Amino acid sequence: MEKPGESILLAGPKEFDQAVHHLAETIQKKIMSPEKVALIGIHTHGVPLAHRLKSIIDRQMGIDCPVGTLDITLYRDDYDLRGVKPRIQSSQIPFAIDESELILVDDVLFTGRTIRAAIESLVDYGRPSAIRLAVLTDRGHRELPIQPDAAGLVFDTGKQDRIRVRMQEVDGTDEVVLIKGGLHEGGTE
Repeated sequence: MEKPGESILLAGPKEFDQAVHHLAETIQKKIMSPEKVALIGIHTHGVPLAHRLKSIIDRQMGIDCPVGTLDITLYRDDYDLRGVKPRIQSSQIPFAIDESELILVDDVLFTGRTIRAAIESLVDYGRPSAIRLAVLTDRGHRELPIQPDAAGLVFDTGKQDRIRVRMQEVDGTDEVVLIKGGLHEGGTE
């Protein structure tokens, strides 16, 4: 029987890489206007994920897809509830998003609150023609009517469990770990 706080490896480096490639392939099938597409990575792990996806998509589609970064901290509605002091990072979107087809990229989709905040933040930058959602890991348990357009991995988790995504660029390894029973370790929504 699993104990609270126990860590279970869900995806190691090989499975992680396969999930990223699957995610890139799914995104490519949904792109309507390659000349207008841009990736927006949500801090923290959505940013390196967006850059990895860009590399694959650019190579396979023969395009140069711009990448922006988005900090949604000030748009969240649950920091008081989480008891977490937010660390504000900078958003960098060095291109016009009006009439762009944006692919919003994050590591974990859980309640939908991070994505709601990201969409609210993005519309302050302009009016894209479409916003699509690509996540490495979909773990269910939505509190808002938000679904991914593309997901690399889908896991059935308990609501009190946590998913921790580690990426080479940030954490020194690529893996997805399930933490049983409510210990908050980041990498979750």
